[in-house]
Amino acid sequence: MLVKIAKIGTFALLLLVLTTACSNFNKIVKSTDYEFKYKKALEYYEEGEFVRSSTLLKELVNIYRGTSRADKIYYYYSKSFFGMKDYLMAGHWFRTLVREFPKSEYVEEAQFMIGHCYYLDSPKPRLDQQVSQKAIDALQLYINLYPSSDRVEEANRLIIELRDKLVYKSFLTGKLYYDLDNYKAAVIALTNSLKDFPDTKYREELMFMLLRAKYLLAIRSVEEKKDQRLSEALDEYFTFVDEYPESGYRKEADKFYETTAKLLHYNEEVN
Repeated sequence: MLVKIAKIGTFALLLLVLTTACSNFNKIVKSTDYEFKYKKALEYYEEGEFVRSSTLLKELVNIYRGTSRADKIYYYYSKSFFGMKDYLMAGHWFRTLVREFPKSEYVEEAQFMIGHCYYLDSPKPRLDQQVSQKAIDALQLYINLYPSSDRVEEANRLIIELRDKLVYKSFLTGKLYYDLDNYKAAVIALTNSLKDFPDTKYREELMFMLLRAKYLLAIRSVEEKKDQRLSEALDEYFTFVDEYPESGYRKEADKFYETTAKLLHYNEEVN
């Protein structure tokens, strides 16, 4: 019984504290003392109360527009959204800060955060990757603008991760075309992937898929296009084995070569 009473007492105390805190915050929101609001907004931010800090800063953005404090308010407003994991809004306000206050002390960090927000909003590889490309562009811009920054190493790491996501998306697209027996589209998609991302960790698999797609496209081609496509498949075989002579795909690649060479030789004899 005593334990039950103690639990009820603790809950009541917690409810009282929360009610009081909400009441105090509402008073701050309604206050016209903007200096006090500014001070409390930063306090809330430092305490991790990002919803409350952003609520106060939203009003202060307009109140302090054109003053020496404006860029700092934009900065903490952006960071509050970031703290709430609203990367879309955070990125928007970081971009606004860079555009409106190009000489601010916060511009360098804001420039990095633009790319970081895009990175965190980047979807899974199977989805459209426009945001990933925006992240790469923004992070590369940051590196170009601040090549000596301590954040360059992290920016490069994020770019590598994003580029791998883009090439994996291309890989999935090529594989989809392959699975649908659309080998011509698969060849185009895989060729573009290797051209755009030559250093990808998926390079060996992409090259083998390209070889296989060219091989299947060739043997299923109409007669007037068969010889040319067989030659292209043969060239792709030599490119693949030259780069990956010990590949786990070597046996299958060799079978493609044998069939392709026989068909070309047969066609030469017929002609």
